[in-house]
Amino acid sequence: MKSNPSVSLVVAAALSLAGCASTPKPTPEAAPPATPPATTAAKPEGVQAVPLKQPKPMELVVQARQDTPLVSLRLVFHTGSIDDPKGKEGLTALTAKLMAEGGTRKLTSAQLLEALYPMAAELTVFTDKELTTLSGRVHRDFLPRFLELFTDTLLEPRFDPAEFERLRANALNAVRNGLRSEDDETLGKVGLDALLYAGHPYAHFTGGTVQGLQSLTLDDVKAHARRVFTQDRLVIGLAGPVDAGLQQAVTTRLGALPATGAPRVELPPVPSSAGRTLILQKPALSTAVSMGFVTPLRRGDPDFFPVAFALSNLGEHRQFVGVLFNELREQRGLNYGDYAYVEHFIEDRGNGTFNRTNLVRTQQDVSLWLRPVVPANGVFATRGAVYFLERMAKEPLPQERFDLVRGFLQGYTRLWEQSDQRRLGYAIDSLFYGTPDFLEAYRKALATMTPESVNAAVRRQLQPEKLAFVFVTEDAQGLAQALKSGAPSPITYASPKSPELLKLDEALIQQKLPVRPDAIQVVPASDFMER
Repeated sequence: MKSNPSVSLVVAAALSLAGCASTPKPTPEAAPPATPPATTAAKPEGVQAVPLKQPKPMELVVQARQDTPLVSLRLVFHTGSIDDPKGKEGLTALTAKLMAEGGTRKLTSAQLLEALYPMAAELTVFTDKELTTLSGRVHRDFLPRFLELFTDTLLEPRFDPAEFERLRANALNAVRNGLRSEDDETLGKVGLDALLYAGHPYAHFTGGTVQGLQSLTLDDVKAHARRVFTQDRLVIGLAGPVDAGLQQAVTTRLGALPATGAPRVELPPVPSSAGRTLILQKPALSTAVSMGFVTPLRRGDPDFFPVAFALSNLGEHRQFVGVLFNELREQRGLNYGDYAYVEHFIEDRGNGTFNRTNLVRTQQDVSLWLRPVVPANGVFATRGAVYFLERMAKEPLPQERFDLVRGFLQGYTRLWEQSDQRRLGYAIDSLFYGTPDFLEAYRKALATMTPESVNAAVRRQLQPEKLAFVFVTEDAQGLAQALKSGAPSPITYASPKSPELLKLDEALIQQKLPVRPDAIQVVPASDFMER
């Protein structure tokens, strides 16, 4: 199906990340050879799965305002790649995509696009590990017809065999040629998922594995839709000129969904992956670095806001005030991007600087990302990131720097809620985390934070020794040897640097990395996410 410049009928699931295959009650098992196996030295306690709050079936979230003619709809189902049966990885994302993009009982895929085009309407779907979101936006003049089309994708999907084959082929291509060959950034992040969550339902790419996708049939998709796109898993979000009539129309229409379906997946604890390293080997001119650890910290925890503040200080996504960005890119010219994330990050396609909403996860991860780095400087850059993370735990931020970051976040958090879709997303996330008025609570917390309170939270939550590492590079064996040796990683510059910078480099060159020499694995990227 060709895209249309005025109509966005897309599914971003093929670019998202997701967990290992599972059954309704999975048990941890060894990951296949193409993903990092759990090591025997992993700590048994790990991060427990504290259940999220469960909204009522078809709970309504309404943000009515009459100053806009645009109506936004957001249907969030509590299903994601954790619901993929073992051996059929990618089923949830492909099911969602075929329903949203493959036409309805009355309309073919092409006819659905033709119907949406005159309305300049939007209809998108996105699958993550635990949630799948179907969103739409339309001018209120076209609302009745759009509402019929929007809900028909769920109630009367066409399940056309030709569309199934086309979309499955696209999903396979996204793994083989997109993830493995073209997108080192996403490859590193998917690799980090595979490393941190080995043997866990989060471990595999949301878009699926090659063998998982090849095994899928149209009957699998039809049955899966009945199992997971059900009333008891659904939250309904409405924004814009919403009245009681629209609320009634939407809930009445969606009341035709199955009331219940499959039991929810029970997530196991995540063992520690501290010190483990995965090197994905592929032809590449640069090295991409991802590092992180699984954490019990999530929204609602008293430490969440100060830790979010600290990691914003290290590097808010695509912002130029972060310590990592300025130290590694601006002063040393090492690479393009150096960022840190307090919870799992996937770019919002509407604004590439913001995290998506509705990435709710029971077991979150803290991560840092560096890319692209000249291979010779890969270890040095990694040491630099660990050094500056460690430094935050040693002493509070200077008051001037603290005030700068606080002022930035007080304004920047307001940009995160600048659209109806994002506001709905945050409100729905708050149902699962139990965090009403989340962004306003963040701004209130900023007003009372101090450098000392942030430093205390960092010491409790951000120990560098918890880190695991993923590298995407060509000289995998050379990198593995450099990491195993722990030898200093000197650096040379093409232009003169200040004495102060060179003095700091003496520490960076020798910064100890929390890498276990016995837990470094090299995997050809061409084998990654094969099964």
